[in-house]
Amino acid sequence: MASLVSSPFTLQSTKPDQLSSPSQKHYFLHSFVPRKINQTNLKSSLKVKCAAIGNGLFTQTTQEVRRIVPENNQNLPTVKIVYVVLEAQYQSSLTAAVQALNKSSKDASYEVVGYLVEELRDESTYKTFCKDLEDANIFIGSLIFVEELALKVKNAVEKERDRLDAVLVFPSMPEVMRLNKLGSFSMSQLGQSKSPFFQLFKKKKQGAGFADSMLKLVRTLPKVLKYLPSDKAQDARLYILSLQFWLGGSPDNLQNFLKMISGSYVPALKGKKIAYSDPVLFLDSGIWHPLAPCMYEDAKEYLNWYGTRRDANEKLKDPNAPVIGLVLQRSHIVTGDESHYVAVIMELEARGAKVIPIFAGGLDFSGPVERYLIDPVTKKPMVNSVISLTGFALVGGPARQDHPRAIEALSKLDVPYIVALPLVFQTTEEWLNSTLGLHPIQVALQVALPELDGGMEPIVFAGRDPRTGEPNFPL
Repeated sequence: MASLVSSPFTLQSTKPDQLSSPSQKHYFLHSFVPRKINQTNLKSSLKVKCAAIGNGLFTQTTQEVRRIVPENNQNLPTVKIVYVVLEAQYQSSLTAAVQALNKSSKDASYEVVGYLVEELRDESTYKTFCKDLEDANIFIGSLIFVEELALKVKNAVEKERDRLDAVLVFPSMPEVMRLNKLGSFSMSQLGQSKSPFFQLFKKKKQGAGFADSMLKLVRTLPKVLKYLPSDKAQDARLYILSLQFWLGGSPDNLQNFLKMISGSYVPALKGKKIAYSDPVLFLDSGIWHPLAPCMYEDAKEYLNWYGTRRDANEKLKDPNAPVIGLVLQRSHIVTGDESHYVAVIMELEARGAKVIPIFAGGLDFSGPVERYLIDPVTKKPMVNSVISLTGFALVGGPARQDHPRAIEALSKLDVPYIVALPLVFQTTEEWLNSTLGLHPIQVALQVALPELDGGMEPIVFAGRDPRTGEPNFPL
């Protein structure tokens, strides 16, 4: 079966024509398929040295790399957006959206600044965050599940909530979700109201079930709410549309999201009727390959396409080639923050392994594992091993974990389950230079908790650029 071979600080001397395309770009990838290591060549290896500096307690990146201040030469109203997210996958997409708006908009200029939730541990950064909120129009939060940091976000936003034109918080702890405000729409009584809308949240206040409940709302409510006359219903509809835009994550979706919210709720823009398009929707779960023409909802359709590939090498055409299932986060795919996934897929295929990369829109990956990696007729696994590239628990992600449900799904699969992790709370340089190695929160969320599912061989396979937030790979 597949196993991980890791030499994180050693790059073997190899001829350029023997390397796959990612390797030709001077990237080193951990191998996820068996290979032999020639110990006699270790002496001629290229050594990569890193200094043991830095405390590793929290990331040293700054929100300034995510700040865009418009050059307002036309004296247009400025809409300021402040956002807090778990990971940096939205950075590139939001930056592209805001830059495009500032080039094309005749109604407003857009300023944006983003914070990774772990950055708020630093008191100086937290003070800057609070200062940014003082003149912000819109606050956006997403995947804020670390309790102590959720309280910091809550306390800061709560002080400005009444003044802010809009507050949008997507799946996070209930304390933060209650901050939501769009016109007459509010979640301040989340889990307390007798309304059917809030009863859905009351049953599953957090974790994978909560996020999946949100996704059910996304699929069903917008079509119903638009026919209801009350302003409150329309405000609720715009919240659900906002969630659709956010989960869609592409620069176009985020552009239309910002136009919809600013045009509807920023006083300086009311009456201008800023046009926006409906969100482009993607599958909630499915199979994705960077070279495929579409996302697939059926494993057989995907494998039929896979068999027609003209770019495949002879190893991939071998009927006995190993098949590896990959577990991916949907948000990285739709935001275009998928280069680390592409690198792994291309390298595995270059080494002769077929891949079935699956994704889920919520935080529960057990369903897609059973749906796409197990033959529905024979009930046997279609893969020889599975590698999760999310780094998180199979059910619950960074929120509340359901290990029995994960173990049930993985037991049905009954193949080696490896959890590789991208750096989330550190840049590549910070990880290499830290005396502690992985950030303590990441050790808990992406090493300890996945092991309770049965995950093994936790290994860092990708990092992030401190300036762009984009993945730099491999390590």
